[in-house]
Amino acid sequence: MTNESVMSGQERRDAPALPISPALWIEATGPLALLQDAGRPGSAQLGVPASGAADRSAYAAANRLVGNRAGAACIETVFGGLVVRALRAVFVAVAGPPAELVVTGADGRTRVVHPVGYSFLLDAGETVTVGVPERGLRHYLAMRGGIEAERVLGSRASDVLSGLGPVPLEAGAVLATAGEQEGWPAADHLVPAPVRSEADGPIVLDVSAGPRADWFGEPGLRSLRDTIWTVSPESNRVGVRLTGEHPIVRLPGRRDDELPSEGMVAGAVQVPPSGFPVLFLRDHPVTGGYPVIAVLTEASVDALAQLRPGEPVRMRIRL
Repeated sequence: MTNESVMSGQERRDAPALPISPALWIEATGPLALLQDAGRPGSAQLGVPASGAADRSAYAAANRLVGNRAGAACIETVFGGLVVRALRAVFVAVAGPPAELVVTGADGRTRVVHPVGYSFLLDAGETVTVGVPERGLRHYLAMRGGIEAERVLGSRASDVLSGLGPVPLEAGAVLATAGEQEGWPAADHLVPAPVRSEADGPIVLDVSAGPRADWFGEPGLRSLRDTIWTVSPESNRVGVRLTGEHPIVRLPGRRDDELPSEGMVAGAVQVPPSGFPVLFLRDHPVTGGYPVIAVLTEASVDALAQLRPGEPVRMRIRL
């Protein structure tokens, strides 16, 4: 007699449908855990942003450490707290800001503590817990072979604005590999980046003048550059709001102008009527009606994804 035959009808309906070749069991997600990949570019005409991993450099590094093909899906987790259990031997890596990775054996005892930026083998029954980062916000856990999930418009990315892609991960979710591995990686760790401290001062983001910089002129660009901005708690994967001592003000001849909606990109620095900038992240709307004074570089979009509420920020304008 099979196990299924002794289950009641209700139990069969409530039992999760396990994916083929299950590999990881999610025991805890922390504040937020999402499946992310390189995104779904090319669908803006459908009202769909590219989405994908918020910090592309950390995402790519995690996949490289386990030898995955570019674009493989992994877990993006916010502010630590992710706990995953291996259902079989799994080769994994975590990239992102400095934090401790605690590997616990099937007996519940701590086996080893890894720093972020290393690849390692999880045996069946072992768990890894992603600790709270010392600085920064987001980590990426990749397993060799990538993570299987239904593709929407060619991507497994979770888009919090449009609701496309996999739903946020919950405790009890089971993840299978997608078979997207390549040759074994040449290195088992990343060279750690210098750890920032408050003594280092504000984080500097590089920007270029945007398509509507002329609405603000030199005074507006100078205000953007010289102000020490603060990351607002009203920030997420759609965008990061900044507050400051003084708002950015339009030139007198532009104060009553209205702008028809126009295309937006990740890294756009939009100035709403309040004068306090909104910096778009990966799940940004594809159009917007407020002028874009500047646009972040790709590296600065990655840095933006790691900013916590309350952190100070300065803009460096590149010519």
